[in-house]
Amino acid sequence: MTSPLSADDIKSLDVGDFVLLSGVIYTARDLAHKRLIEMLNQNISLPFDIKGQTVYYAGPCPAPPGKIIGSAGPTTSSRMDKYSPRLIQEGLRVMIGKGSRNQEVIDAIHKYKGIYFSAIGGTGALMSLCVKQAEVITFKDLGTEAIYKLTVEDMPLIVSNKG
Repeated sequence: MTSPLSADDIKSLDVGDFVLLSGVIYTARDLAHKRLIEMLNQNISLPFDIKGQTVYYAGPCPAPPGKIIGSAGPTTSSRMDKYSPRLIQEGLRVMIGKGSRNQEVIDAIHKYKGIYFSAIGGTGALMSLCVKQAEVITFKDLGTEAIYKLTVEDMPLIVSNKG
């Protein structure tokens, strides 16, 4: 599958399906999510168009010499649960992380026809091999929690929740 995913792509998947995801995704962790919500609350345009996009809950490590990116494993998704419903309402379609989601997030995924993929924790080095391009697009002051735009190839994921 190629990100960004269409509504038809999501319809074609079932909970438990294994997917190899390629295309453009964005990283965002707790602090970046908090800033995005603050921007929305102040009617400030987000630094990227979130509509239809994929957000990977990860904070990539700095790239070692000769590498595109450092370790890029998933972080615990529940840490983003207080922010996710609003971002889903604003058009976020796909989320990637590890662990379960709260009922409010699951309800938003169903209502807005999104999808949540689980990535296997402890595989940061493997996940970094899927990254073909990486650039910080905003919140550089947050270091590894900055928002990165990644181009990935064959990122291994499992469908956990879908709308």
